[in-house]
Amino acid sequence: MFRTPHTLFRVLAIAEVFSWTLLIIGLILRATADLAIATTIAGSIHGFVFLSYGATAVLVSLNNRWRPLPTVVAILSAIVPYMTVPVERWLARTGRLAGEWRVEPVADPADRRWYDARLRWFLLRPWLLAILIALAVVALYVVLVIIGPPGGRH
Repeated sequence: MFRTPHTLFRVLAIAEVFSWTLLIIGLILRATADLAIATTIAGSIHGFVFLSYGATAVLVSLNNRWRPLPTVVAILSAIVPYMTVPVERWLARTGRLAGEWRVEPVADPADRRWYDARLRWFLLRPWLLAILIALAVVALYVVLVIIGPPGGRH
């Protein structure tokens, strides 16, 4: 299903749009129908998708050898509602999402960064990589839930 970095990135960019929509609906329900639980549920979903999108942006940026600016733009786009899809389109149009997963070493000196061999090892074991990323996202999510939402609890 996620045979290319572009496919994975696109799926998470679209999921982030849906999670923003759920969060906005939850906020409207909390304000108009006094349903605070709607914000709790939608916020939880949005938070998990937000972190998953960020992890995906980092993974794809490492695989596709992005410079820092596109990586930062991709990650920060999740903060602005509905911005992940235009950013995904920009990254695709500029060729930053082109190509396959880098599972084989090449002679390119750019392929000798300290993490390239480890990244290839994990990319050759996608289920293990997915489980480790999911565990990291869940751990970060739990820490953030313990800390509480931005602006405090209402």
